[in-house]
Amino acid sequence: MTKIEAKKRITKLIEEIKHHNYLYHILDKQEISDGALDSLKNELADLERQFPEFLRGDSPTQRVSGKALDKFVKVKHSTGILSLADAFDIEDIKDWQERNEKILKQKIKGYFTELKLDGLTVVLTYKDGIFWRGATRGDGKIGEDVTNNLKTIESIPLSLRPIANKKLPKIIEVRGEVVMHKDVFTKINKIQQKKGLAAFANPRNVAAGSIRQLDPKIVASRKLDCFAFELITDLGQKTHQQVHQYLAELGFKINPNNQPCKNIDEVHKYLDKWVEKRKKLPYETDGAVIVVDDMTQEKTLGHIGKAERWMLAFKFPAEQVTTQVLDIEVQVGRTGALTPVAILKPVSVAGSTVSRATLHNQDEIDRLDVRINDTVIIQKAGDVIPDIVEVLKKLRTGKEKKYIFPKNCPACDSSVSKKEGEVAYYCTNKKCFAKNLEGIIHFVSKKGFNIEGLGNSIVAQLMDQGLIILSVDIFRLKIGDFEGLEGFAEKKPVKLLKAIEESKNIDLAKFIFSLGIRHVGEETSILLANNFGSLKNLRKTNKDTLEDLQDIGPGAAKSIVEWLDEHQKLLDDFLEVGINIKNPTKSSNKLAGKSFLFTGTMEMSRDVAKQMVRQAGGKVVSSVSSNLDFLVLGDSPGSKFKKAQGIKSIKILHEKEFLNLIKK
Repeated sequence: MTKIEAKKRITKLIEEIKHHNYLYHILDKQEISDGALDSLKNELADLERQFPEFLRGDSPTQRVSGKALDKFVKVKHSTGILSLADAFDIEDIKDWQERNEKILKQKIKGYFTELKLDGLTVVLTYKDGIFWRGATRGDGKIGEDVTNNLKTIESIPLSLRPIANKKLPKIIEVRGEVVMHKDVFTKINKIQQKKGLAAFANPRNVAAGSIRQLDPKIVASRKLDCFAFELITDLGQKTHQQVHQYLAELGFKINPNNQPCKNIDEVHKYLDKWVEKRKKLPYETDGAVIVVDDMTQEKTLGHIGKAERWMLAFKFPAEQVTTQVLDIEVQVGRTGALTPVAILKPVSVAGSTVSRATLHNQDEIDRLDVRINDTVIIQKAGDVIPDIVEVLKKLRTGKEKKYIFPKNCPACDSSVSKKEGEVAYYCTNKKCFAKNLEGIIHFVSKKGFNIEGLGNSIVAQLMDQGLIILSVDIFRLKIGDFEGLEGFAEKKPVKLLKAIEESKNIDLAKFIFSLGIRHVGEETSILLANNFGSLKNLRKTNKDTLEDLQDIGPGAAKSIVEWLDEHQKLLDDFLEVGINIKNPTKSSNKLAGKSFLFTGTMEMSRDVAKQMVRQAGGKVVSSVSSNLDFLVLGDSPGSKFKKAQGIKSIKILHEKEFLNLIKK
């Protein structure tokens, strides 16, 4: 075969294979057998080996061609990928529509409603019609270049198809969602089990982990799929429905269950239909995205803060399933509180496999009358540990056993006691290993000293070896202490010691929080820091002084004083090892006695807004009540806004009004 003949044959083979791939992966049709298609692919691969000068970037043989990488390169997105505000019921959607129509000063012309697939968002860039680069979403501004991995996904075209009567620009950018089908996920977990490895939690995790594999061949074996949902490049599209039409014409796979809706009533019907019907889909979905269809209205609405105004994510209701209680165990927390946890027969709920559910305390066990071997209904919303909603008592067989709360700590065998006015039981041993372990984990957490690299397992290992007994011992560690410890070869001890040294400069509020004093959370720590101004002043306080502070009750005051009385030497030790505690900036007190609560998506950082309130002498609360003075609204405010509207004493401010109040 001459070079000219080879080039012509390669071109024809590529176009024929692309045609059949498009039919199979995009349109779910098949004109020739798998064997016949494989023969065409083999012939193409043979010719490309003989005539490598004719190898094309969009050749089907290039889907699994890249070599394994050492690392991924960072990619800056041409347009930021913003987040979506959430809705949980039809009233939230109606409120969203009302806010948008006020901005537009006209009615919404219609909606385009899409299933919200539970996968990984990717950005696909084409140059001169050829797939040039694929990147992960990352933080919305910067992602990672995973081009070779995305090339392995058959539903991502390596070259674009033409659109009739339209000249395509040099660069075209598309967004899509990479998903793993449920049947593929099941097969992968069977392989994991055969190898004696832990099963994966859910398809989304495997899809995301697959895309971040350094070897494209591993990605190809996972048989991922991709649905395009957004066209960033302007091709003259007038509506979001037309966006999907153009994507389909370009050769992308479009979700067939997306639907245009004339009004909110049609949106409501669409959502009701898919709440149950989604369970029959071959992939996981956790909600729907409601999009303002008209592109002119989309552009006018724009975005606020980190969220687009013209899109809304509707979350399907928390899923409930039944399972069996295999056992009930007790965990010991940092304060010594004993928390019962139900050990469940593993079950898939809300897209992930769960095997534990919190039972909170003995009173909750009694209220539910939950017993070992009971069949129960559990509910999981988001990433929160599931709750047992109900016991199916009619399914009892007589083998169920009532749970008797332990009289001794399961970690150290010391006696437990119930404090007056509380429902929880506590370990009485001040040196309980489990209690101290949780206390040190709390100490180094993000809201405390935030020591990077000092995770839970490392803390436990250091305590097991006797290198840490008290939290202050962390700052006494030396390089030689890590010799012989598992996982501490080469540079890891040096990095950890550097992180420990850098953490020594800490704000007073974070220092107080890190101590793990009972009844002292983040807000109370900030309150104490702002009112006392220094650790020296706080150390001299008494119960009466503390109770005079608003929001410090008798229980919290007693707990703080008792902790300070018992730990004066520990505080001296912190100063001795070089902890530099930064005192808060002095408050102006112009908002003294005023309470604030924030809801919705704000243009400014929520943490910055809270700090502004605190520096002006105000306080930040977490819930709506008659004691709340100001509710500050961002975009798409939630249920707190509705509740506050029913309380006349609460003043509702928009973000600009809040800033004006602060600046006065």
